[in-house]
Amino acid sequence: MNAAKTLLNFLLAGALLGVVVASWLGPNYLGWYNETPYATQTMCNLPEVIRKTSADLISYQGIGGGVGAAVFLILGIVFVRWTHRRARPLQQQTPPTPPTAAA
Repeated sequence: MNAAKTLLNFLLAGALLGVVVASWLGPNYLGWYNETPYATQTMCNLPEVIRKTSADLISYQGIGGGVGAAVFLILGIVFVRWTHRRARPLQQQTPPTPPTAAA
């Protein structure tokens, strides 16, 4: 159960970090992507552009959360295996207790 809690913590931390990174980088990318080429003027339907940009940002946050969760889940699995492998030799070093004699 301890390993499952550790993996869940890694998964949630990765998802949160992915959403934060996507929220930080997303607006800059959307501004660059929606920029008009060669400084030409364009006429647009502003409400439609706002809806599309907001939907794109939300989808990027979802993708960032999923990627972050997947990466941190893999890191969590590596961490759990490393801690179990490291703890195993420590458990083998303790001498076994001799059985008590029955009267």
